[in-house]
Amino acid sequence: MPPYARLSALAALGLAVLAVVAGASPPPAAVARSAPAAGQQPAATDPSAEAFHSVRTYDTVGEPVRLRIPALKVDSKVERLGLQTDGTIAVPARTDIAGWYEYGPRPGQPGPAVILGHVDSHTGPGIFIDLYRAKPGTTVRVDRADGTSATFKITKIERVPKVQFPTDLVYAPTLDPTLRLVTCGGSFDRSRGSYRDNVIAFAEPA
Repeated sequence: MPPYARLSALAALGLAVLAVVAGASPPPAAVARSAPAAGQQPAATDPSAEAFHSVRTYDTVGEPVRLRIPALKVDSKVERLGLQTDGTIAVPARTDIAGWYEYGPRPGQPGPAVILGHVDSHTGPGIFIDLYRAKPGTTVRVDRADGTSATFKITKIERVPKVQFPTDLVYAPTLDPTLRLVTCGGSFDRSRGSYRDNVIAFAEPA
């Protein structure tokens, strides 16, 4: 059982998030148009090009509002997680509530939707205390603000040292909707007030 009395609520996941976002990018900035070189005339704009609007190739879905993993007795509200001033992902405000990285895909859209949760705190277990116990095939359901739900099945659980966090594997773009659940795990580093590893659950659409 994790040492609840030895860490604060934020320490449970704080350093994990620093590792998680090592390669996570903030929302892409608008790309500035290049100015013509000196003496060069601006290229004429084709009116048809200005009027063109690409066809959406994926369904728009609502934001996640609830996370349910019956096998782990998880039934939690989901809050938005943005970026802190240092560029790292914010952590959930409470240990019993999961948080969705709002600058990534929404669950059910193409790409990896990422949901973070604390493993524990000085007061007791966190929302993802048993994530490491999840078996392949475990059902994860995400309820969305538009009244729909996205259902996933966990395919694998990995525990990795924070210094070797697989950023590309977690955040790499995909054509299919995927889900990543992330928390802390492994042994507890008393000198740093944090766990040494991250636990990552990879899930695919059911």
